[in-house]
Amino acid sequence: MLVRQATIEDSVAISELISRLTEKYVLPSCESKVHHILLNSMSSKQVSNNLQNGYYYLLAENANKQLIGVAGLKDYSHLYHLFVCDNHQGRGIAKTLWQTIKCDAERINNTKQFTVNSAITAESVYLSFGFKRLSGIRNRDGMVDIPMTLTL
Repeated sequence: MLVRQATIEDSVAISELISRLTEKYVLPSCESKVHHILLNSMSSKQVSNNLQNGYYYLLAENANKQLIGVAGLKDYSHLYHLFVCDNHQGRGIAKTLWQTIKCDAERINNTKQFTVNSAITAESVYLSFGFKRLSGIRNRDGMVDIPMTLTL
């Protein structure tokens, strides 16, 4: 597996991967009225915009250079995206992406605290990384998540 920093040219592949996995794992816990908002925030145009405006993305690729995982940080402190393809889950890819992007944020920005708005289905992953709940499950106008934080 290769982990590398994303470029603008990766926007379409990132969008396709995170949108597909969001439809399967995130949208079922959110109200249908926000599905299009969430998916629009993951369009290739929006991912490209993110990359041009200070978001930091890392990609995991297999030996055939196929995208198998994505991690993205906003402001080097908010874990904005963390997704791994279904057939590669359970192999430590999310953990590798998280540890790498966390170390990069510490080195580049001296970040000591991270936040994430966890999907209901992903809470156990973030707990295993050391994140703690800031509060219970919240519903923001149909967007359902769990706010979490990690202080180094």
